[in-house]
Amino acid sequence: MSRTSQTVRPAPVDAVGTPADPVAATVPATPLLEVSGVTLQYKTTDHLVTATYRVDFQVFKSDRYVLLGPSGCGKSTLLKAIGGYLEPVEGAIRLNGHEVTKPGPDRMMVFQEFDQLLPWKSVRENVLFALTTSGRAKGAEAAERTDHYINKVGLAKFAHSFPHTLSGGMKQRVAIARGMAMEPDVLLMDEPYAALDALTRRRMQDELLRLWDDTKFTVLFVTHSIEEAIRVGTRILLLSPHPGQVKAELNSIPPEQLGTAAQAELEARINDMLFVH
Repeated sequence: MSRTSQTVRPAPVDAVGTPADPVAATVPATPLLEVSGVTLQYKTTDHLVTATYRVDFQVFKSDRYVLLGPSGCGKSTLLKAIGGYLEPVEGAIRLNGHEVTKPGPDRMMVFQEFDQLLPWKSVRENVLFALTTSGRAKGAEAAERTDHYINKVGLAKFAHSFPHTLSGGMKQRVAIARGMAMEPDVLLMDEPYAALDALTRRRMQDELLRLWDDTKFTVLFVTHSIEEAIRVGTRILLLSPHPGQVKAELNSIPPEQLGTAAQAELEARINDMLFVH
């Protein structure tokens, strides 16, 4: 069924129940990812910590969906649970209608740490290794897919370079190429640009949007930056301080409105919803 022929559900609404964006009146009715009433907990040396409490949201195919909130609101913990690395104590996570119970190649994660590559393997070998060991692709298909996505992230000239010779931004591009080469149902990105300088961060955001324009992949992106959430996301879920609970779900603004009064207004609105009590 085509995206345009699907039935629809109401658009996201803000904390007072008004439409989040009058331009986006409807969204497809069949979600790719469903997070339903999810409460997450983890143990520290001294305490049992409740990271999130009964969180609900849905991600649709080709969404750029952003989890936004202050430090400690459970954003990264939610991403790990969606990745299959943490089991909810309440609620359920479903991908394509199937409950998530363990990690799988249908969900690939990109972290903020630069050292997420195998240091003894070249750029090309890092991407190829993920494909072949997971069984996602073999032989000529794996090689072709590897070269395709390395080229997509602009690293064809560095395909045979090793991670220690790359800048932080280039390492992140390799990690993104590796994730995209797996062609997962959803790419999970945990503050992937947080450790980069401001100029590199902006360039990486632009590259992510360019890649999305090419392939329309589905991405679930975690950040604590309001500006980044608006720039990267098509939809934004606002989470309260610890334990994380849903405060609102908003649509972002069109790319042509970035840098205008519309962005400033949305930033102020989100700031008020997150921090003004």
